[in-house]
Amino acid sequence: MKIIDMRSDTVTRPTPEMRRAMAEAPVGDDVYGDDPTVNQLEALGAQTLGKEAAVFVPSGVMGNQVSIMAWTSPGDEIILGANCHIVQHEAGAAGRLSGVNYAPVANPDDKIYPADVHRLVRPDDIHCPRTSLVCLENALGNGDVVSAAQMAETYRAAKEHGLPVHLDGARLFNAACALKVEARELAASADSVSLCLSKGLCSPVGALICGPKDFIAKARRCRKLIGGGMRQAGILAACGLISLTKMAARLKDDHDNAQYLGARLAEMAFLKVDADRIKINMVYWQPADPAFDASGLADYFKERGILINPADNGYFRLVTHNDVNRDDIDRLVAELKKFMG
Repeated sequence: MKIIDMRSDTVTRPTPEMRRAMAEAPVGDDVYGDDPTVNQLEALGAQTLGKEAAVFVPSGVMGNQVSIMAWTSPGDEIILGANCHIVQHEAGAAGRLSGVNYAPVANPDDKIYPADVHRLVRPDDIHCPRTSLVCLENALGNGDVVSAAQMAETYRAAKEHGLPVHLDGARLFNAACALKVEARELAASADSVSLCLSKGLCSPVGALICGPKDFIAKARRCRKLIGGGMRQAGILAACGLISLTKMAARLKDDHDNAQYLGARLAEMAFLKVDADRIKINMVYWQPADPAFDASGLADYFKERGILINPADNGYFRLVTHNDVNRDDIDRLVAELKKFMG
């Protein structure tokens, strides 16, 4: 029986083409800068996002943390969303590794607006930490996307204060697909961008940081400092090349499947589906009756070969990806009907 895993798009497995590419990739020592496949991936990533240069790192978390480290000094403060990945899912790394404080923006939609930047930039006062960076996110962790126009407005606000902007673009291609724009159009409203290759783009490992040449040179040093320097990393970068050239182009399939899943769930009167939040490959839903005990659903599904995460703040999140098709969705819906009775 096929295991259906809808916990996240991080669970995607490399495609057969990726496995072949790994076996055949020309390699060298990337710390010396002579791995040709890594160099090719970095050049392609920079070109794709309209940046001068790029550096390959093992994970999206490292992409964000290396970027923060390269832009800031210990004791600085960074402006970012209260519910963004850096705050909620990176184990407090920015405080531990870079010694920075957070100035969190807690808007109901999790977006950061120009007024937030103007409000939170610290005055030039010895009693205050120095504001040194604005961190944006697109797509958002709640499944929403931020328009290119909105990003540009916030970017301009940061520049009025002389601040660099880092974009956590872990799912940047999902956002671009949903907005029907090129990824580079969104990346234009950031000085540095981290892009995860191992979520919906199906690489087994890796992320890219893209930005100006001098910033990337500093980021490369920071990568080495925290143990991210890799040797014959071309066997991983080979998958990243396929992620950028082929897998990004198929993300609409995941988005369409998320819409299909949302519609199937909405057929059931005992569920409430947040249809407005289905912008990318994520579907949020909850039982219509708040008193209904759905705490055992994840275990119920697991016994039947379906993997989901438990509810978070009352909502279940299901994520579509390359390893999930509509037959899988129909099977999940059928099992959910049995559970809900």
